[in-house]
Amino acid sequence: MLFNWYTTDACFLSSGWQITNNGMFAATCIGVILLVILVEFTRRMGKEYDAFLARQFQRQAAAAAVPSSAKVTFRVSPVQQLVRAVIHAITFGGAYIVMLLAMYFNVYVIICIFVGAGLGKFLCDWMVVTVEMGDGTIGREEKGVEETTVCCG
Repeated sequence: MLFNWYTTDACFLSSGWQITNNGMFAATCIGVILLVILVEFTRRMGKEYDAFLARQFQRQAAAAAVPSSAKVTFRVSPVQQLVRAVIHAITFGGAYIVMLLAMYFNVYVIICIFVGAGLGKFLCDWMVVTVEMGDGTIGREEKGVEETTVCCG
């Protein structure tokens, strides 16, 4: 495979996705951007769901008056784990399709993947930092670049 600049007569993923005119190629580029944004959104949704589950457990531990120095183990329920697995499968599947699209080596599609990744990060993954003040120590929770790909994290 070689990098190419084809806009018509390109074929992606199946014979039914053959580009016959510039309008179809523009729609393909927009679709690729939206797909990558969707992957970033589902990645963020997975992180937010995990944080939600952790906060839920912290509330349960506080309501049970567990001492702050005690260690308590939390295990998600089967339904919660199923939701986590479905979110992960959607994210992984979307990322895999993006990878297959990149393997066509179409420079325009690759540029659209990069644009979608940038827009997805901008729209779906705002960094939040919590700074605890009081006893002279500073606690930080940073959510920045934690993983660049779904499959290798």
